[in-house]
Amino acid sequence: MTETITSRPVRTGTAEAPPALGGLGLFTVLLGAALPLVDFFIVNVALPTIGADLSASEAVLELVVAGYGVAYAVLLVLGGRLGDLFGRRRLFLGGMAAFGLTSLACGLAPDAWSLVAARVAQGASAAAMLPQVLATIQATTTGHRRARAMSLYGATAGLSMVAGQILGGVLVAADIAGTGWRSVFLVNAPVVLVGLFLAARAVPETRSARPEPVDVPGTFLLAASILTLLVPLTEGRAAGWPLWTWLSLAAFPFAAAAFYAVERRADRAGRTPLVPPSLFAIVSLRRGLLLIVPFSIGFSGFMFVIAVALQQGAGLGPVAAGLALAPLAVVFFLFSLAGPRLVARYGTRVVPVGAALQGVGLALMTLAAWRSWPDLGLVELLPGAAVAGAGQALQLPVVLRVVLSEVPAVRAGVGGGVMVTTQQASLALGVATLGTLFLSLVPGMGMRDALVTTLLVQLAGVALTGLLSLRLPRTIA
Repeated sequence: MTETITSRPVRTGTAEAPPALGGLGLFTVLLGAALPLVDFFIVNVALPTIGADLSASEAVLELVVAGYGVAYAVLLVLGGRLGDLFGRRRLFLGGMAAFGLTSLACGLAPDAWSLVAARVAQGASAAAMLPQVLATIQATTTGHRRARAMSLYGATAGLSMVAGQILGGVLVAADIAGTGWRSVFLVNAPVVLVGLFLAARAVPETRSARPEPVDVPGTFLLAASILTLLVPLTEGRAAGWPLWTWLSLAAFPFAAAAFYAVERRADRAGRTPLVPPSLFAIVSLRRGLLLIVPFSIGFSGFMFVIAVALQQGAGLGPVAAGLALAPLAVVFFLFSLAGPRLVARYGTRVVPVGAALQGVGLALMTLAAWRSWPDLGLVELLPGAAVAGAGQALQLPVVLRVVLSEVPAVRAGVGGGVMVTTQQASLALGVATLGTLFLSLVPGMGMRDALVTTLLVQLAGVALTGLLSLRLPRTIA
């Protein structure tokens, strides 16, 4: 089934072919993909400064991170459905404009709770914008051009997560016009203005040929499932694990089971639920999503833990803490450029090789932390960070391509929403689990041993991703 296109279609006989996504349009949607991921990580190195300036407790600071991540994860699939229904370009423009306004609200927040509220709104805005990126790529590209666009999307996603942390450190230390930590949010405003201008000119409008109405029960039950899992895991340790956290975790399996039952019933009745269970019949999607979970948990958990350890344990400033990961970002970028050629030659066999490289890099960083603490910085982390960056670049872009490779164009928005929701929920889960583990171990073990233990746990997760990658389809459709 083809997409219905509403902006300047190319006519061939009586049929209408979708407009191609040009280079400028691809750059614009990738800019939209980078913004939400940068902002998920940009606050990691700014948290100590935010806490001191706004007199915020540790629990409130965790909400600054979790409020954004949870709102983002909860609403992503809904954002994809709305794009299918009302037009992806329209939702992209609206989401980007809202992202800019909520970024200003974050940067101008007078107190900690205002910042938390603005971050929740910012996460909701990102959820309206990001699913349109993948859906637009799926609807306006084919063959080699789609493979290239998806590779660039994967490279953008991975690079944004590392670059966000580096950029956060630089901006906080630069203290532009006395804005301090506020600049990590205010910097979004000019970027959004440029993005809106380019999107209005270069991104074609697409929508599903037969859009379905919003699945209200499914939306509420998905939100309940994500909230009952992520909120207690994120806030439990700082709050002292009160009764509500255990009740919430106990409710999670029931909410998840109810969500699955409602979605399966709607799918069997011929309607299109928020997350169609029949979508998981696609082997490439199912196995790719299963691999994304441990990869994203480890990635976000590592980024959070290393930011805390370098600043509070090794005594580095925000710039030095951010730049300590620069080798990871540089090598990730370079290997991402080579990724499409490697995949064309070796298929998905590059993914387990990437997992092995990441494991070696993580082991080298663990050894550096054990030997050099507290003198841990760019030089000590460089070999491990560089090897890990190469390994991650051979995994993430390829797996994202695999997940959506066989999703029909008519379900592009739903498929993209499911993939990004899985990724985002896993990123939030990584901060909640590995971050909580690390901070819980610090009082009894000390910063060095807590860091080493947490990195070893992540190493086990890398081994799991390597094993799961062996089940990926050998080639990408």
